[in-house]
Amino acid sequence: MGEFYQLKAKDIQGKEKQLEEYKGKVVLVVNTASECGFTPQFEGLEKLYKEYKDEGLVVLGFPCNQFGKQEPGDEKSIAEGCMVNYGVTFPMFSKVDVNGKNAHPLFKYLKKELGGLLGSKIKWNFTKFLIDREGKPVKRFAPITKPENMEEDIKRLL
Repeated sequence: MGEFYQLKAKDIQGKEKQLEEYKGKVVLVVNTASECGFTPQFEGLEKLYKEYKDEGLVVLGFPCNQFGKQEPGDEKSIAEGCMVNYGVTFPMFSKVDVNGKNAHPLFKYLKKELGGLLGSKIKWNFTKFLIDREGKPVKRFAPITKPENMEEDIKRLL
């Protein structure tokens, strides 16, 4: 069993989820923020999720307040904002750190597996990690990469 499936995270309601729950799916992990210039990407992420969820895609959103304090709210306000403003139906998780000593184990693992251009550190909100059906991280996308520009990579894994 892949290391990805051994990890766990709290969902936006505070309930612990085993990532093993997503075994056999193509997973797109995204660190999100509600007050970022890239926040409109929620719309594209939701579109991808709706279009491909029946084929096995799942998008996992992880709010993070480490970049410009662009995710200041609590889980309730984050969940409401994602739903009201962008119609998000994909799984959202509790706020996490993605860098530093308090980085969530999931992001420590993803950064180790898929380092960025300037080292493994995540540089900004909406960095995206694509994981195949076996739980292996296969591609990292920069914050500026729009969800629709990831579609071919996702389709290849589906």
